[in-house]
Amino acid sequence: MTSTLSHADVTRLLTEPSASTRAELAGKLGLELDSPKLAAHELELAQDIVRILAKDIETGVRTALAQSVRSARNLPRDVALRMAEDVEAVSLPILAQSLVLTDDDLVAIVQRASAPKQTAIAGRSVVSERVSDALVTHGAEEAVAALMGNAGARIAEPALALAVDRFPASNAVKEAMVNRDTLPPAVAERLIALVSRRLQDHLVRNHNLPAGAAADLVMRGRERAVIRLSAGAADEDLRTMVAQMHHTGRLTPSIMVRAICTGDIGFFEAAMAELTGVKVENVQVLLHDAGPNGLAALYRRAGLPPELFSCVRAAVDVVNETGFDGEPHELERFRARVITRVLTRTEDFDPGDVDYLVDKLGDALNLAA
Repeated sequence: MTSTLSHADVTRLLTEPSASTRAELAGKLGLELDSPKLAAHELELAQDIVRILAKDIETGVRTALAQSVRSARNLPRDVALRMAEDVEAVSLPILAQSLVLTDDDLVAIVQRASAPKQTAIAGRSVVSERVSDALVTHGAEEAVAALMGNAGARIAEPALALAVDRFPASNAVKEAMVNRDTLPPAVAERLIALVSRRLQDHLVRNHNLPAGAAADLVMRGRERAVIRLSAGAADEDLRTMVAQMHHTGRLTPSIMVRAICTGDIGFFEAAMAELTGVKVENVQVLLHDAGPNGLAALYRRAGLPPELFSCVRAAVDVVNETGFDGEPHELERFRARVITRVLTRTEDFDPGDVDYLVDKLGDALNLAA
């Protein structure tokens, strides 16, 4: 055997079975188990010693063993499972790092484990979607917060949504979610309505979106952030987000007008489809190819306030007349054209102010919201 664990060590274990000797031996086993120099029979001997020490009556011995073998690839799975069920001083290193535990093992452990054990699993360098689902479904708040803060955790959209449902008042969970590299638009939209102003700002920045005017981020600023989240979203993601907003009463006329007047045509089309029950493809035809009567009919069917129709009409006309040219600053030019069309003449009008139009239309928007 190698110098890491010698025959003399085994002899000491048999002839001087003190707790300190066993703990010293346990501390050598991690490197020994994965040594490429071990012959097959030597590896079997090392694994047998591990099995003996994993049953040791002294917690200190088992703790030393856990620290030593926590990342050993040749740790017997039955030993890893035994140690995972041990006291936390023994189990946490194994749960956090052992490579021999399978997803099935981890899911089963999550369902019955204490919060610290769940948290150890949530912090593993790689967490599969299956294990993440189990943690979100069964995990304590601290475990779910740790999972959300783990860049190595793969978390499906339904699990992200469930985390919001289970812990809507948990700042730890919400802040960790806001700080994830990416979030589905529907989840991000829900978080905007739940988190503090500081986290709203960070949520916008985290998705590489301009923060807008900080003074009114909580209300109209939240609408701006939602619209910006929709920019670039896949069609299915966008429709899911819009449907969720409608279901929760957040798909307001003001946010739809803000979308169309600031160039988010996709959001407006998806919203009209949601409100009218018309397929989005047919909504696009009615908005862009059916002449003025198509928009008017669709608008009435959506039940939107008559006083906002002129704003929508102007924005749709600008889209149909000019579209987007693909040149730099095209969105700014589009917004300026919409604003100019709606506001026939204003002395102090600054066409570069993205939110100027909606602010000028504040009375109607507040009435409709």
